[in-house]
Amino acid sequence: MFKWLKTRSEAAPAPQTAPESDAGSAQALLARVAWTSARRLDGLLQGNYRTLFRGSGMMLADLREYGPQDDVRHIDWNVTARMQTPHVRQHEEDRELAAWFLVDLSPSIDFGSMGTSKRNIAAQTIATLGHLLQQHGNRIGAIVDRGRPSVDIIPARASRRHLLHVLRHMLTAQSESTEQMTSLASLLLRASRLIKQRSTVFILSDFYSTSGWEKALTMLASRHDVVAVRLVDPIEQDLPDMGMLTMRDAETGEQVFVDTSDRAFRDRFAQRAQDHEAALLNALSRAGVDCLELSTAEAVDEGLIRFVRQRQQLMRQAPTGVGHG
Repeated sequence: MFKWLKTRSEAAPAPQTAPESDAGSAQALLARVAWTSARRLDGLLQGNYRTLFRGSGMMLADLREYGPQDDVRHIDWNVTARMQTPHVRQHEEDRELAAWFLVDLSPSIDFGSMGTSKRNIAAQTIATLGHLLQQHGNRIGAIVDRGRPSVDIIPARASRRHLLHVLRHMLTAQSESTEQMTSLASLLLRASRLIKQRSTVFILSDFYSTSGWEKALTMLASRHDVVAVRLVDPIEQDLPDMGMLTMRDAETGEQVFVDTSDRAFRDRFAQRAQDHEAALLNALSRAGVDCLELSTAEAVDEGLIRFVRQRQQLMRQAPTGVGHG
């Protein structure tokens, strides 16, 4: 039943944003997020990128009194309140940082009922986070699963040109249709073998997969700071009344004829979606993995800002110390 949560109506195809298909599109996307999402996040983080990237190598080296040459964004307001004198944070860069994007680019990634697709949401996320990382000299890489055995590996490098290469690939790579559902386990195991140095790892997926991926996630999270970026569409969680429809699994092509005007059917659909979500969040929690949920019905920066604030709150609750793990 879960696989029908990854569907689209044959009678009424979901509207989608025009496909981003060339170098100019990647450049336009990066320029757009640099002036919107990334700028908002940069202001919220105030130079403390540990809030978003716990493995980012922005280690707190020292605190000292604020001087005329200092950036006000680096003021530590908690210490300032205690000392009654403005103090700023001094960070030391860990030049060995790498951040990896693990992308589930199975056919269902192109679904979207709200004017954009999950692929475009994923691309905006990579553009925003990648911009924040590369402008501070950090490296980014990607492992893109287009359907077994089509997996593309883009090594971690630090430059705007490299980020554009990742975005172009994300926007144009073709998903491979199979008769089986996505296997997240194979993507996660490949990442565990490939990524040797401790890194921040973002998994971009709708997390509809064959079972057995939880152990691979726990293994990956034991060595890296892992964030699950869950891509969702409202119809996958709450099916509206659209009459009689032929629904098709985006990956296997299997079809079923359903009556969405049947309230009992919609209730069962919603319950299955809730059960799947509860099981997913439980699995992520057991692995010690934070979840960032991004919907096709919401601006990407809103979801990212919500996530950053959650992490900031958790950090304020944690014991204060120098450096981080």
